[in-house]
Order: sequence, then C-alpha cells, then structure tokens
Amino acid sequence: MFIRRTKTGSSSSGVTHYTFRLVTSKRVGKKVQQKTLLNLGANFSLPKDLWPQLCSRIDDIITGQLTFDNHQPEEIEPVAQNIAARLIANRSESKEVTKKENIDYQEVDVDSLELVRPRSIGVEHAGLEAIKLLGLPKILEEAGFNKAQRDVAVASIIARMAEPGSENATWQWLKEQSGVGELLGVDFESMSAMRLYRVSDLLVRHRQKIEDALFSNISSLFSLTTTVTLYDLTNTFFEGTAAENDKARRGNSKEKRSDCPLVTLGLVLDGSGFVRGSEMFEGNISEAKTLQTMLDKLRAPKGALVIMDRGIATQANIDWLVKHQYRYLVVSRERNRSFDEEHAVEVSSASNHTIKIHKEINDDRSEARLYCYSEQRKAKEEAINKRFADRFEVGLQKIADGLAKPRGTKKHDKVLERIGRLKEKNNGIGQHYQIDLSLNETGTTVTGITWKQKPQEGSRLTHPGVYCLRTNELDWDEVTLWQTYTMLTDLEAVFRSLKSELGLRPVFHHKEERADGHLFITVLAYQAVQVIRKRLKNSNINDSWASLRKIFSNQRRVTATFKQKDGRTLHVRKTTIAEPKLQRLYNALEISASPAGTQKTKN
Repeated sequence: MFIRRTKTGSSSSGVTHYTFRLVTSKRVGKKVQQKTLLNLGANFSLPKDLWPQLCSRIDDIITGQLTFDNHQPEEIEPVAQNIAARLIANRSESKEVTKKENIDYQEVDVDSLELVRPRSIGVEHAGLEAIKLLGLPKILEEAGFNKAQRDVAVASIIARMAEPGSENATWQWLKEQSGVGELLGVDFESMSAMRLYRVSDLLVRHRQKIEDALFSNISSLFSLTTTVTLYDLTNTFFEGTAAENDKARRGNSKEKRSDCPLVTLGLVLDGSGFVRGSEMFEGNISEAKTLQTMLDKLRAPKGALVIMDRGIATQANIDWLVKHQYRYLVVSRERNRSFDEEHAVEVSSASNHTIKIHKEINDDRSEARLYCYSEQRKAKEEAINKRFADRFEVGLQKIADGLAKPRGTKKHDKVLERIGRLKEKNNGIGQHYQIDLSLNETGTTVTGITWKQKPQEGSRLTHPGVYCLRTNELDWDEVTLWQTYTMLTDLEAVFRSLKSELGLRPVFHHKEERADGHLFITVLAYQAVQVIRKRLKNSNINDSWASLRKIFSNQRRVTATFKQKDGRTLHVRKTTIAEPKLQRLYNALEISASPAGTQKTKN
C-alpha cells in the first residue's frame, strides 16, 4: 500500500487544494489495478518522507504485529493506529451474537492476544439516546444542518456531558478518548477543530428555533404544563481579555473573579427543571433589567406563575408582570421583617427542618405576603450578625484607642469619616449602634467615643431567621406557596450543574459568537442530562450527574487481536460488559447494555 496526493482544485487566491488517499495495487490478469482503501482527507499532515514507514506500520498492525518499534518516529504510531482501526472497521461485519446458531468458533493462539484502542462508550451511549429521545437531530435537520453538521453538533453536546471543557479540548477528546464516532459512524480523528467551531456558530444562529422546538418536544415527552416559570441569572468569566466580545464586561463575579471580564447567562425554566430558553447578556448587566427581555423573547405563557429571586424582584418588574397578566411569587426586597407565630402553620423542608409560615393578604386583596421562619436560618443569621457586630466593635475600639495616641486621628470630621468607612465594610450593622462622641470646648477635636447596640425593629437583628415572599396568587394556601417557591432552589442546582458538572466556566473564546456558542452547547448538554436524570428518577435513582457519569464512564470499547492457527489475524472490536451498577442504569433507561455491537475481521 502507498499514499497518493490528488489535486482537488484551486482557490481564487491561487492556493492549490489536495486530498490524500491510501491506495493498494492488485494484479488482475495481465494488468495492475489500483484501489483506494481509505480517503485520508485534506487534513492529512504527516511529512511525505514518513509515508513508506507509515504504510509498513499499518500493515504490521493489521496482520497482528502490534509491538511498537522504538526506532521509528513517534508521530507515526498514532496515525498508523487510527488508519488501521478504520481499515478494520470498514472490512468488518457487525454481528450481535444472540442466538446459538450464530456462535463463531475460531482456533487462536491465546498468548497472541492484544487489547488495543480503548475508547469510552457509556456516557456517549446514554447521551446519544437522550438526544434522540429529545428529537434534536430532526430539529437540527429542519434548521438546515446537513448530516455532517448534525453529527458534529451531537458529538459536541455529548462531549460537554462526558468531559466538560473548551471546544479545543472537545476536539482532542473526540479524537483520542471517545467512542462516540463509532456510534455516529463518523471519523473524528481525521476532522479539523475548525469544524466544531463552525457548527457552534450555526447553533447560535438558530438558537431561538432550536430552543422552541426542543422545549415543545420536551413538553410532549413528559406531559409538562407550563404554569410555573423559574427565572434567574449567573455569570461566567473569560480566560484572557475577550477584547473582541462586546458582552465581556467586568462586574460582580459570582466566582469572585473580579480580575476577569464576565458574560451573564439568563435561563427561563419550566417547573420541571427543563430549560425553556436562554439568553446571553453583558457581564455587568443589572439582573432587574433582564426579566422583560427574557419573558417577551421566550413568549412565556400568559398566566404563568413567575418565580424569581430578590435581585430581579424590583417593584418595577412586579408591576410589569401584573400589567402583562403574569402571576408572581418572589422574595420581597423590603427590609422590614415581622412574624406572627400564633397564626403560623408548620411545614417540613426537604432536609426535614421545620419551617413556620403565616400569610397576610393586603386590604385591597391585590397581593399576599408569606412570612417564613426557620430555626436553621435563624442560627445562620445570628452567627452572621455576631461576626459583623464583633468586627464592627473591634473597629470602633481601634478608633477609640487612636484618640489616646499622640499622632492618632482626633479631628471631628476625620473621626466621622473613619466611622463611616467602618459602617460601609460591615454589611449595614452600623445602623444598629448608637455612637456618641465627646468633643473638646471648641467642638473640633474628639476626646472620647462610646457606643451601644440598639437593634432596629423589624430587622435581621430583631427577627433572625425570618424572610418574606410576595405573590398575587391569593387562592393557594401557605404550604403550596412555600413548596412552589422552593423550586427556585432547583434552579440554583441547575446553575451548579452547568458550572461544575458541564463546564460552563471558564470561557476561552475571544469572539462574541464563539462565547455564546460555548454557553449554548452547555445548555443543550444540560437538557440531555435532565432527560436522563428524570427517567432515572422514575426508578428511584436520584444520583447527581457527576455520580452517574462515573458509573457510565467505566464502560469501554476495545479491540481484541489474535493470531489464528492458519496464520491469519482475527480482530474483534467489542464493548465491555456492563457492571451491575451500570446495568441498573441501562435497565431504567430501557436502552441496550452493549452499544455498537460486535465487529470482526480477518487479515
């Protein structure tokens, strides 16, 4: 066999394009015919002077000579292994050995056994089945994606589920570690990284259409009723300056990465935890300014109950929701706290802690307030109060001690300035203190300072553990309202999954469209993960995706190579047997425990 370079055309700039083929010669009668064994594509980059050694090594692998020659250039081996595996796959016939009459007995040299090309297959198999169940390939086809683009999109999503990382890391994983190409019938090892970036760009351009169709399929698949809409935002940071991304702005980083530019992801979820829609905003966007944009763009159904956190629940947003016929259930931004224990009812949280709740409806019956009290929250807030109070008093003592020093700050305005800065640093605790200054006869110099704590009524100091919810849903009782609000904690779990389990952070791209693509692929991966987890919950399997991924990732696809008695070489590519924990997952998902079947070939 040998490698042939063939000219395929020239660009308008005069650049000549080539493709590469692996070719063999065969005598037929008196003529010698050449046959293409494999198209190596246009990205084949091995230097020409190494082609003969490569072809020799490919022949060795196919005939069972698997030992690596340390004297040959190291760049030959991975290329030879890849091409040999593709040749073997092209020659093999896939067979599921399920019936006795299909049993294939071979006489082989057991000592010649070699196991090569291990590739992960478990996460890929479960992920692909979830993506098919969602109907995503059909959605992409209707959006104008060709077969190759659909395969790359699906592989990118599965990679984010299995091995979160950048698009470049995804490309390396698809080439070197994953068996998803065998499931899709695609050779990712000969594909350039640019193909992934271009498909990412396409996904962003068709995001609205994809999300609408996907959520429609999800609603039908799981019989969802879109009566509850959860809304929240998170941000992610960039590695680098992201100078070409207009959305990359410095802001309040939830990862404490104020040294990096940020971009913000907003999600609207159904009460079941599936993403209804997503949007990318500037990194310094005010949370309160995004609600109207999201609900309008995503066409959230009128009458839906919108649940959102304190940062978004401004009075202006609440007024807008009422005007546009939405119901709402939000954390009150009002600072005043109260609680009537006598009229409260009790409910148990998911962690078996008691929550006391009482509801008050205002005089014009336009809104209800739900006052909630938690002993666990009380203990936490009391600890916070003590920490800030102690720190504040230590600061006051330092100011007082400075008055006795010869060069200490004594001027009245300077002392007031130091007290003001101290209040700013201690989370509002200063409002609960009465601070008195003693002045000299001229009133310009402070001679002494005293203080005592005087908690403001209705504050966190007088009502620790109390928080308030606001809603215009007046017919629901306290327990129903509180349990519905706790869905927002599920949204927080979604963000944790996106950030920690599915590689939302960080973003390495400099261009806005590429950064948006990275975030959108992560959202699509979350949808597939949510399908898997929701189906597993029906069988009382409630593990996190990180735990499930570990179980799935144990399954591998391996090629076993034997020398036969007749001198030929037998190659068998097969998936490892699912261990009990994995078998349980496959049973619950109702999918095959032996993905990709068995492939056999002889040389």
